[in-house]
Amino acid sequence: MKKLILQMQMSVDGFVGANADQPWQLWEWGDANGWDAELKQDFNTVFAGIDTILLSRKMAEEGYLTHWGNAARKYPADPFYAFAQRIVEARKVVLSDKLEASRWERTIVASSDLAREVNALKAGEGGDMAVFGGAGFASALIAAGLVDEFQLFVNPAVLGGGRRIFDQGGFRKLRLVGSKAYASGMVVSRYAPAG
Repeated sequence: MKKLILQMQMSVDGFVGANADQPWQLWEWGDANGWDAELKQDFNTVFAGIDTILLSRKMAEEGYLTHWGNAARKYPADPFYAFAQRIVEARKVVLSDKLEASRWERTIVASSDLAREVNALKAGEGGDMAVFGGAGFASALIAAGLVDEFQLFVNPAVLGGGRRIFDQGGFRKLRLVGSKAYASGMVVSRYAPAG
């Protein structure tokens, strides 16, 4: 059975989004990033096993697919951007009751019935699934008990307020799978539900 892996950048104090206009992530969308070479390599290693990407409607409409498709074309020989090519090649599923059809390549729109859609995807063939979306989307998946692995990219920043991903409940004891600190100041911790 496929795993649903939630990858989320967050601050040291557990926030994933803030109202401030101040950049806080070592890597936001764009070419400039503060990730070190080892973190980039490890990120690509994880992404090599992903064949399906689950997206919120908002993330898709805000340009996630267009951005990484452009990056794959702009940097075809750069080994760091291997994950961008994986995003282009992977099957994408946007969960939404507001969209009737997909306007993105290799992307389908499915109903926003999280449990039904995600469990059907997990039962399918192939590699694991990565999920990308905002705090609300991630919170809904967590509350429904659908996340099999959390990959939390903790940035060296303290926000003091904002959005969290565990606000809707569904929190249960987690088992640490691994944790690694990087030269850039990022710490990536991986957790799976315990039991």
